[in-house]
Amino acid sequence: MARRRQFLQQLGATAGAFSVNSLFNQLHAADITSANHQVRNLTPVTVAANEDYWSVIQQAYTVSPNLINLNNGGVSPAPRVVQEAVERYNKLTNEGPSYFMWEILDQGREPLREKLAGLAGCDKEEIVINRNATESLNTIIFGLALKAGDEVIGSKLDYPNHMNAWKQRAMRDGIIYKQLSFNFPVENDDEIVQAFEKAITPKTKVIHITHVINWVGQILPVRKISDMAHRYGLEVVCDGAHSFALLDFKIPDLGCDYFATSLHKFLSAPIGSGMMWIRKEKISKIWPLLANGDPRGTNIRKFETLGTRSFPIEQGIGEAINFQLAIGNKRKEERVRYLKNYWAEQVVNVSRVTIRTSLKSAYSCAICGVSVEGMTPNELERALFNKYKIHTVAIDYENVKCVRVTPHVYTRLNELDKLVSAIKEIASSGK
Repeated sequence: MARRRQFLQQLGATAGAFSVNSLFNQLHAADITSANHQVRNLTPVTVAANEDYWSVIQQAYTVSPNLINLNNGGVSPAPRVVQEAVERYNKLTNEGPSYFMWEILDQGREPLREKLAGLAGCDKEEIVINRNATESLNTIIFGLALKAGDEVIGSKLDYPNHMNAWKQRAMRDGIIYKQLSFNFPVENDDEIVQAFEKAITPKTKVIHITHVINWVGQILPVRKISDMAHRYGLEVVCDGAHSFALLDFKIPDLGCDYFATSLHKFLSAPIGSGMMWIRKEKISKIWPLLANGDPRGTNIRKFETLGTRSFPIEQGIGEAINFQLAIGNKRKEERVRYLKNYWAEQVVNVSRVTIRTSLKSAYSCAICGVSVEGMTPNELERALFNKYKIHTVAIDYENVKCVRVTPHVYTRLNELDKLVSAIKEIASSGK
């Protein structure tokens, strides 16, 4: 009982994941600190190919040995420390939910908000902790005070949930939702910026941008589009579901007004965790999706009026941030890009194989699309899984027809060697 009281006092004072006794410090800090020391004088690009360093990171994950998971663009597994945090605080919560949730774990949200803001490079008073990018973008899309005739410009290759939200606003409120079409890969920023600019009319109010296109991994020049849009007095909404905690950037540097992400992708936070950023001077103009007592207020917390929520997940997010910071944003970005190029460059010239994603660093990082002539995306995806137990995802949407392959920091080179061999075998046999 004495140990329990001491634990609760410590948790209440330091918010668990951000205390000196965090699970990360207990499980991984020493090993990763030692690994970091060994590569301290190396550039991130050099470290990207250092298998000794990344073997330490790989050991922190508990992925299944029965399949090769290369669909991290959907949901990434969490490292063991994140899983254990959720389990630990879930057990604690169930010892007395109303007490441990509201009196103890609820104290962890403000330290978490501060740490997320540090990772994002912004003011903590601009950060909302929620469930995913869809919730964030629905909040923004339905919260903007648009009226009949106002125009919004997006793309046909944005994420479906967000396109549907704009379409619903068009049906309900009479706004005009215009969608551009691109044939990716595009290796020219001006081509993309000019396409958005040409679509602007005097009625345009908002541009919706996807930072990294989920279908094929194309990186869009968000800052250039934002700067152009602001010259016309427009607002910019950015979907960063596939960029945050992967690409090395700070949200304000993108120049957008609103940003949304899912933390269970490249941050490897618990499944069902997300974050929304709203530029401080824009907070009062956005209506919360879930009712709040001060819907036109300036307090960012008005968007968190969810009621009962998963407090253990918030502690898990904190441990995922600890893990992220220990590796470093730039090292992580370069490693995952290295893994993508490692396999893609080995098959790019194979007969009947086509890579559907740019291999230039400015235009892609983790996600890469591949197709085999004579096979549908579903046929290729099934062939990879049924024979080789390689899990990917088939993309057959608009003008994108490929299998999406997405490695993560825990992915091993021998797994990508198996992918390369599988693609070559399938291409040579036709099935």
